Amino acid sequence: MFIQLALGTGLLLFSILIAGISFWVMELFLLHMRQWLVRAPHRPKLILVMCVAAIWILAQMTAGVWVWALAFWALGIFDTIEPAVYFSLVAFTTLGFGDVLLPMEWRLLGGMAAANGLLNIGVLTALLVEALRHVRLRQIEVMKADS
Repeated sequence: MFIQLALGTGLLLFSILIAGISFWVMELFLLHMRQWLVRAPHRPKLILVMCVAAIWILAQMTAGVWVWALAFWALGIFDTIEPAVYFSLVAFTTLGFGDVLLPMEWRLLGGMAAANGLLNIGVLTALLVEALRHVRLRQIEVMKADS
């Protein structure tokens, strides 16, 4: 049990680190594009920011799923990578189909993967909202300054 908790905690922390770095890179990207984003027309640029942020979030979620899948595979829980990725995706997104299960001695990791997925979804939702809010507030500031 303690090995599972230690491994799961390490995987959670690594996944959170990936999310944090992803958020930081997204912030740098927005800062780099700031001057272009605040110029008119505004609405198409908000849509673009939303689309880029959504793709960014999907990439980060995919990275989190792969972290867990590679761990499951490396631990020998699954013989091939395909069921490891499938189980990780099902756990990470909290779908919980139940058609592929972890062995009893590793079942705590499934719950930890699900908790990690919930945490990442919350953090990445905040990323999407923050990206849109940041751009829109700057656009409003520029419009007021131009008036």
